[in-house]
Amino acid sequence: MFALPTHHTPPPLLEDMTSWQLYVGLKGRINRRSFWLHGVLVLLVVGMVLMALLEIAGLPSERAEKLANLLIAWPAIAISAKRWHDRDRSAWWVLVTLVPLVGQLWALIDNGFLPGTRGENRFGPQPTR
Repeated sequence: MFALPTHHTPPPLLEDMTSWQLYVGLKGRINRRSFWLHGVLVLLVVGMVLMALLEIAGLPSERAEKLANLLIAWPAIAISAKRWHDRDRSAWWVLVTLVPLVGQLWALIDNGFLPGTRGENRFGPQPTR
């Protein structure tokens, strides 16, 4: 008999997170790709769907927007915290967004465009994807 070639699949890494850990937990690190995909794109789509459903349910547009923003606030904080961790900064840096305009711009540049710490840092191993 002959042996079929096998592909070695590496074991899951510590940074592989469940959806719950990604959107609710505050521990770990994510890279820029995950930030843009989950922290911007997914939350934007979820927010828009929530607003549409709330408006269909009869809520005024302004109230639907506020409620949708409230519902996605914690997942946005959790994802941003992990991105700050990748930059080797405390999750408390999420609060920089409370500074009008400058803080939001700073957070966007730092989280969305600057690379994370190479290798392991105090928040965990370097994310690979």
